[in-house]
Amino acid sequence: MNRNILIVAVIVLAGVAGFFAYQAYERDQNSLQIDVGPEGVKVDPPG
Repeated sequence: MNRNILIVAVIVLAGVAGFFAYQAYERDQNSLQIDVGPEGVKVDPPG
């Protein structure tokens, strides 16, 4: 019984971690990106 509870807890934690990782990925996709390089400054608007 304890092993089943442990397995379920690990699966739930992995799901929650995946959800937060996806939210962070989406937030990065919608942010303003500014690159400074040899050609100057490049601004990439969100979207």
